[in-house]
Amino acid sequence: MRLSVVIPALNEAGDIAEAVRSAAAGGAEVIVVDGGSADGTPESAAAAGATVLHSSPGRAHQLGVGAGRARGEAVLFLHADTRLPPAWTRGVEQALADPRVAGGCFRLRFDPPTRALAVVAWGVRLRVALFGLPYGDQALFVRRQVLERIGGVPQVPIMEDLDLVRAIRREGRLARVPLAIATSARRYRTRGMLRTILRNTLAACAWWLGLDRDRIAAWYRR
Repeated sequence: MRLSVVIPALNEAGDIAEAVRSAAAGGAEVIVVDGGSADGTPESAAAAGATVLHSSPGRAHQLGVGAGRARGEAVLFLHADTRLPPAWTRGVEQALADPRVAGGCFRLRFDPPTRALAVVAWGVRLRVALFGLPYGDQALFVRRQVLERIGGVPQVPIMEDLDLVRAIRREGRLARVPLAIATSARRYRTRGMLRTILRNTLAACAWWLGLDRDRIAAWYRR
């Protein structure tokens, strides 16, 4: 199965090369969509082996641009500060060997790990197990034909990952690959752990209630 990895990026020169190399190690097509970085992110991504596209900023828009260019039978969306495990392609292929599976996600762990972040990761696993709602930092993947049927990546100002998961689940099962991806803990360091957890939880609740997405985005990014 040919796989494509799409990575949206904006000023991620410190992390993008590792993300690209982790994806390329599995033999996948790797596409980085840069939203106007001023720190050398496109150059670092290209040097690491990615195809680099340029677009206006905005995660949903960048994901859509990359997905439109991807040629894989399945597309995986990866955050620029996240690394895939060595056997990730095998995990995706095994999940999609079941024709009932429309897409899926990976298990989350934070880098560097701490006891507190291990608790956060446990809470993420519980949320996914109970509600089937992984976030984008868990490396969501989807069959190309499913992505085309649902109209591509939802073009919204925030929470496009949850919209995408909901759309995937309408088309089939959402698999949970047991391998762990490593995502940066920088948000928890810079914003504070309790504040970050609270913000994420409130934003998800607002999404579930169907509140105006522009208002959610404006509040979340303050």
